[in-house]
Amino acid sequence: MRASQPLRVPVGADAGRWSTFHGEKTLVVAARTVTSTVRVLECLPALLRGDARVTVVFAHDSTSAFSDGVLELLHDAGCRIIPWAQVRQAEPDLILTASENIDVPEGHCPVLVLPHGIGFQKQVPDSRGPRDRLSGVVPDSLLESGRAWLAISHPSQEEQLLSSHPKAAGRTLLVGDPCYDELLVSAGRADAYRQALGVPAGHRLVVLSSTWGRTSLIGQDPDLAARILAALPYDEFRVAAIVHPNVWSGHGSWQIRTLLAPALEAGLMLIPHIHAWRPALVAADVVVGDHGSVTLYGAALGKPVLLGAFGSEAVDGTAAAGLGRAAPRLNALGDVREQITSALAGQAPDRFAAIAAGAFDRPGQALARLRTALYHLLDLTEPMPAPPPALYLGEPEAAGAEVTAWTVISSVSPRAEPDTVTVRRRPAAVAPYGGVNRNAEEDETVGRFRHLACDERERDRRLVESASVLLCGAPAPSSTAALRWIDDALARLPGCRLAATAPSGGGCLVGLRDGRIVEASTTGTPADPGPAAAVVYSLLRAAAPLDGVLVTLRIGARDEDVSLRLRAPSPGRGAD
Repeated sequence: MRASQPLRVPVGADAGRWSTFHGEKTLVVAARTVTSTVRVLECLPALLRGDARVTVVFAHDSTSAFSDGVLELLHDAGCRIIPWAQVRQAEPDLILTASENIDVPEGHCPVLVLPHGIGFQKQVPDSRGPRDRLSGVVPDSLLESGRAWLAISHPSQEEQLLSSHPKAAGRTLLVGDPCYDELLVSAGRADAYRQALGVPAGHRLVVLSSTWGRTSLIGQDPDLAARILAALPYDEFRVAAIVHPNVWSGHGSWQIRTLLAPALEAGLMLIPHIHAWRPALVAADVVVGDHGSVTLYGAALGKPVLLGAFGSEAVDGTAAAGLGRAAPRLNALGDVREQITSALAGQAPDRFAAIAAGAFDRPGQALARLRTALYHLLDLTEPMPAPPPALYLGEPEAAGAEVTAWTVISSVSPRAEPDTVTVRRRPAAVAPYGGVNRNAEEDETVGRFRHLACDERERDRRLVESASVLLCGAPAPSSTAALRWIDDALARLPGCRLAATAPSGGGCLVGLRDGRIVEASTTGTPADPGPAAAVVYSLLRAAAPLDGVLVTLRIGARDEDVSLRLRAPSPGRGAD
């Protein structure tokens, strides 16, 4: 019979000979899924801060269908890991977990179970049998043993729990929700988080929130992200997606990124699923979600919410079910832009306040109450009377690929000498998904035009060769270099009507197929030559003057003055 793997520092019969720290108590964290492990990692450092009396070991339980990624998460966090089979040998004084489905070894130490969502709000498949079970509830055998303690965030959850699991009587601890408290502390930093994510000033951030399973947002409608990106103007909105860790663990990042490829190419910010979802949710201007906890957190923060999906597994009487009744549904086959704009303008910040009040008890106190419970179960005095620090969430990293091709709709004011050009751009990668949301405003009529503009870095050869406007991907070092690039671009792509580049010295040079060069100067410093090129294209199609012209560019929520003049022909380039 093969001998079991020996225990190493900091636990085991001989660990004292090798250990640097000599704790009085051993806390074993059960790490079974990414979701449950992250929840413990996010709150435990604040609870044990500066206390050498507690030795912490993470025990990996690989039996879950969603265990993939747990070991990498623990290694990245610098945790000491033992196999789950060795938990009993570690002689824990307390087992802490946010997974209710662990097989607790025989013994006498208490087991503290934290929620990895908001209460007992969902029916999920039972890994122990063919039926479903209530998420968050440990097996009755553990309740009967008197060892299990279930942390809850609101008194109503105890009432709900007792109605379905009477053996949980006397086994709950009213703590609150540390995750919600962190979100509240950081709510005032929404602008900083949007900037860190790369959302331009003046743009609104739409966050898609999906739990896991077939009735989730991504499970029910995998194309929704692409259709929303196709419906929203690029110069007014950015879109991010928060996808439940079980989707990442169960299907892998390759599958997710392949499935969402059109949306990702259109700039979708796919938020890393470990910690970054929290500041991304704080940054949201509006949430399009489902019956998952992230959508409920967003509603509790006062965000406008639209439900793109809502599964029948949501449990009646819970806050999640209440949100399902109160929040408006997104009609993905209707005018998505109008629905999102209406939600931004019309949903009051306190619309879901009553639902939040029924989910979170005494916000702001969860970590202090959880620390008291933890130390009581460890039979230790708390290290200090002061509550754990209330820390701001860290800033997320920028996300989303750079968009390199756009479908551009422009309109010219109906005058002999037009004074306004309105430009609306949408990523070309999701153009096939825009059919249901396309309206008559996007059809060409007198004074309204439609064209394809491509950055030279666009990888889709068909888009580049079909583009009416080609844009230089980087500022030209000089006007001479800019003119050389224009000549080369128009020679390489005979179907291109004009080519535009922004010299590093400022302004924009737009070369026409007939040899004319238009200098465009804007009041703001353009991040790309696309808008100025759209103005020139529109005036060209409208047969309007291009020399000595001052027009207003209306794009997104801003107006900019654009001054146009024809550049004198350079020697060797020929006259107009």
